[in-house]
Amino acid sequence: MSSDRPNIIWFMVDQMRTQSMSISGDPDLCTPNLDRMAREGVWYDQARSGFPLCCPARGSFLTGLYPHRCVPGHEHPLPPGAPTIADAFRSAGYRTAWYGKWHLDGFREHRGRAALHTVARERRGAFDTWLGYENNNAAWDSWLHGHRDAEELGHHRLPGFETGALTDLLLEEITANRDRPFFACVSVQPPHDPCTAPAEALARHNPAAVRLRGNVPPIARIQDEARTALAGYNAAIEDIDRNVGRVLDLLRTLGIDDRTYVIFLSDHGDQMGSHGHFRKMCPYEESIRVPFLVHGGWRWAYRPFGPHRSNALLNHVDVAPTTLGLARLPIPAAMQGLDLSAPAVAGRAPERQPEAALLQCVIPTGHSRSVDLPWRGLVSRDGWKYVALAGAPWLMFDLNEDPLELVNLAQYAEAAPRRRQLNAQLGQLLAEVGDSFPLPRFAD
Repeated sequence: MSSDRPNIIWFMVDQMRTQSMSISGDPDLCTPNLDRMAREGVWYDQARSGFPLCCPARGSFLTGLYPHRCVPGHEHPLPPGAPTIADAFRSAGYRTAWYGKWHLDGFREHRGRAALHTVARERRGAFDTWLGYENNNAAWDSWLHGHRDAEELGHHRLPGFETGALTDLLLEEITANRDRPFFACVSVQPPHDPCTAPAEALARHNPAAVRLRGNVPPIARIQDEARTALAGYNAAIEDIDRNVGRVLDLLRTLGIDDRTYVIFLSDHGDQMGSHGHFRKMCPYEESIRVPFLVHGGWRWAYRPFGPHRSNALLNHVDVAPTTLGLARLPIPAAMQGLDLSAPAVAGRAPERQPEAALLQCVIPTGHSRSVDLPWRGLVSRDGWKYVALAGAPWLMFDLNEDPLELVNLAQYAEAAPRRRQLNAQLGQLLAEVGDSFPLPRFAD
């Protein structure tokens, strides 16, 4: 079976925006392995996280369902018995494994430390091996529990920094299953705040030397906070990049890189001071635009001459069907996302391109520094963004001429025709996915 089915690896990180790679033009970062993935594979450089929040995005990754149908908010659980991508892979004879952050059991952190919460076996997404934790914002004090096949394993502390320790487990999984098809995910908390990293990575980043994006307002407290956070954030990303390189090197050493696709992805981004905001939950590009890189699988891969980018608006609900598409497996009918794997698979006919990516904030987090009202929006294939609060337009940008989103056109009289068109397009998207959010009504 190993000869006719590719292996699939997800290398998933938390709160990394696509702008924070050296190949994206960030002058403060050196990410040679991610850059290599983009150059040698396919870079979906228009990928979005349609709900820029951990739990909803991860629920969509695993199920191919929109958040209002699956995980609608922070600390909301994956519905009991919901089929996941692991079910589909196991049905096809794959070995399945999950290592690291889960955040889909609905544990409320006011009840205690989520890192030491036990996720029941039936709540672990049907993986053969599941060694993880619910949530943890302390990468130097990371705990795992779970199972390997029939063996149940209690809580135990990872040695050292989380990213490297979890990558060690992934490397062991790959080595043990080199002769059979596998789907494995390593899910690390960095570069999520508090934005720390191993000392050797931190030593390369000085807050005073950080160069900010052009949409960070010239307010001293915001710029100071952004520089301090970005120094640690960038160090964590460079440490992630080093560990991605370890995975790529092992696959080559074992001689299975030709039949293994590696997907690098993030659940959402981070504002890092852009527009005066920090963290996520905003529909700005720093929060919703995420890395999605597909590398390897040379036996079946598309082989472009030079770097290959896909401009498909790949969204969080498309991750599962696209992953199954790489494995040339059928897409479960219940999944709402699209299989956008064609650019990475030789001989695959181009699939239907989405005309827009749907953006949602179904249930706000209630965190003090976060948007506290529900909203819906879209990014259109022709480069427009439109976002509405209940009954009122909120944001509208022409990303072609205004990629930093400095000029909000949502209330401009001269932009009224485009606003009506985008509002109608958003209404159609919501109707198609069964979302009853009350959009604005405009007179013709």
